[in-house]
Amino acid sequence: MLPFSMKVLAVFLSCFLFISCNSQKEHTRLSDIQRIEQDLSVITKTEKSRNYKNIETLNYVASYIFKEFSKRCDTVFYQKFEVNGLEYKNVIGQINNNSEKDKIVIGAHYDVAGDQEGADDNASGITGLLELSRILSKHPVDQKVELVAYTLEEPPFFRTEKMGSYVHAKSIYDKQESIQGMICLEMIGYFSDQENSQDYPLEGLKLIYGNKGNFITVVEKFDSGSFEKKIRKGMKKANLINTKSFKGPEAMSGIDFSDHLNYWKFNYGAVMITNTAFYRNKNYHKETDTMEKLDLDRMSLVIDEVYLGLKSLE
Repeated sequence: MLPFSMKVLAVFLSCFLFISCNSQKEHTRLSDIQRIEQDLSVITKTEKSRNYKNIETLNYVASYIFKEFSKRCDTVFYQKFEVNGLEYKNVIGQINNNSEKDKIVIGAHYDVAGDQEGADDNASGITGLLELSRILSKHPVDQKVELVAYTLEEPPFFRTEKMGSYVHAKSIYDKQESIQGMICLEMIGYFSDQENSQDYPLEGLKLIYGNKGNFITVVEKFDSGSFEKKIRKGMKKANLINTKSFKGPEAMSGIDFSDHLNYWKFNYGAVMITNTAFYRNKNYHKETDTMEKLDLDRMSLVIDEVYLGLKSLE
């Protein structure tokens, strides 16, 4: 009979798929760190926090995203919707509209929880979205790509039909559009090489994944399909940054804590690209979540690796 500790390890190994890249490749940088810093500054250094109460601030950030998308996308528009008598906006940019292949959705939310800058959560994801628009305009992929900046991801609207991502996912479903899948960028800027800088929903997972918060993660659910598999394998093959994959049940804490959950609701394939959020970044939902704490070099590599993951779908 196996000792209890070995049983626990065996259960973890059976429930999670782990992919790690130990030595990164030489790489000609596609993303621009100076632009990343500029975008983060514009998005986070606003007079008021970009929460659901401060609609003027949300509209200011939405306008900035719209302007940046307009420089590189074929089509840009607002997806407006009403919540409690007030108007909110998703910002949508489309690239390679003439492609006959099913589109890929890449999304991130631009709102924050409470009064804070929300640099990692989730200005980092929005900045990744903006940088991908620039990369894709110079280095297009075969597929149509729809970039979506969502509002109202954060409480009190999280897990409700008032989330911007629910509105977008439902609009695709209602139009009976076919999509290859969705990629969610959720907190991609905070990393740490310190011992015990990484936590997990189950303490024993440190035995498998390590205790340093120095990796990016591709999160999937158990019944994920070919789209998710290709993105995961494409990012692993790119091998620009330490990359791991979690594959587990939707009921596990954290696995559906972002906009991808609404695509799962409509049975679309979706992955979340994340640094594991509050399991690593203790500034989560606090005033201390500022851009000065982010690792822009590794964040840049994550953006490049997501692009190369897209290329693997061709």
